[in-house]
Amino acid sequence: MTAKVSFDEVEVGTELPPREFPVTRATLVRYAGASGDFNPIHWNERFAREVGLPDVIAHGMFTMAEAARVVTDWAGDPGAVVEYGVRFTKPVVVPDDDRGAVIQVTAKVAAKLDDRRVRVDLTATSEGQKVLGMSRAVVRLA
Repeated sequence: MTAKVSFDEVEVGTELPPREFPVTRATLVRYAGASGDFNPIHWNERFAREVGLPDVIAHGMFTMAEAARVVTDWAGDPGAVVEYGVRFTKPVVVPDDDRGAVIQVTAKVAAKLDDRRVRVDLTATSEGQKVLGMSRAVVRLA
């Protein structure tokens, strides 16, 4: 597979389609099973509060992966992402209710690089708080 987006048709400032990703306690349980990360801060409210958290929080790597989906969906090929990094700035708090939490992600092309690559800067928030900082992906386009 290769990226479906053409480097020649992309400009600095191009905005990727924004996305919202719902996160419930059930989502966290499924992710814990798939990843093997059963840290109780991700499923046990009592434990999370005992260690100073406001409630159960989403796995950082889960949050990072959901944000990356904006880029991979846009590019049309997950393999087109050649670099990706973030800083975890705030946790995604996931209440035990029918709604859970929502991660909102926006992204735009910040720079055109050599070798048909672009740098995409992402913004991920939840409850109005930025949850990922310095979130950047380098993508090789068609």
